[in-house]
Amino acid sequence: MSTTPNKEFPLIGWRRTFHEVIYEADTMAGKVFDVGLIVCILLSVLAVILESMVSLGKTHRDLLVFIEWAFTLLFTAEYILRLFCVARPSRYVFSFFGIVDLMAILPTYLSMLFPGTQVLIVIRIMRLLRIFRVFKLARHISASSILLQALRASRIKIMVFLYTVLMLVMVIGSIMYVVEKGNSGFTSIPTSIYWAIVTLTTVGYGDVVPQTLLGQFIAAIVMVMGYGIIAVPTGIVTAEMAFTSRSEISTQACPVCSKEGHDKDAMCCKYCGGAL
Repeated sequence: MSTTPNKEFPLIGWRRTFHEVIYEADTMAGKVFDVGLIVCILLSVLAVILESMVSLGKTHRDLLVFIEWAFTLLFTAEYILRLFCVARPSRYVFSFFGIVDLMAILPTYLSMLFPGTQVLIVIRIMRLLRIFRVFKLARHISASSILLQALRASRIKIMVFLYTVLMLVMVIGSIMYVVEKGNSGFTSIPTSIYWAIVTLTTVGYGDVVPQTLLGQFIAAIVMVMGYGIIAVPTGIVTAEMAFTSRSEISTQACPVCSKEGHDKDAMCCKYCGGAL
């Protein structure tokens, strides 16, 4: 049997088989692999959480460390397999899930040089984002794809909006510094700008509070203005989502670039053109 990749599908033999199991959830083997992976992720995160508890960390430290290393070695082997199961490993390495998968195993190795960094293993919980693909929650995959497209389409409008808000809080902060005459916590313009941001976003920590009547009047206006400002970016994104196509999404992963989110009837990857 020839081991040369063909144009129709870039992977053949064991690489194609492992790709279907590891990257896709259309087969029983793929579902079992993904469900088992999710269980391992949850157990590994639980082990780290238990290790951080003083009582359990002292009495069962050796066991928890052993479990942590066992899962790390398991995830390392999985990461290496993922590299071998795509035609272009660099595409996977620099993809979102590729970076998350790498960050999920690095803390344990770094803990040998920098003790305590193993607690960063909790980032493994982000790997559970694959649960949408595993359980074929296509409508949720489609919704996330639509949201990302809407955010990309509205990024210029959002940047203009954030720039306007930045100018607004700088003006309001400067005015409040003058009105309060440096008293009541308004000791500088940067501090006054901090107060304007906190008030405009309706957080309201209360560590800096105007005392003058004019200052309180301005603060009331800023508070009311905050509710209107919060609705602006929501409206921008919602408007873009209304124009975004709602096509059905499959669980297929491209064997070349490992990208997901393809249409149900897609024959080729919409990102790199590789055959699905």
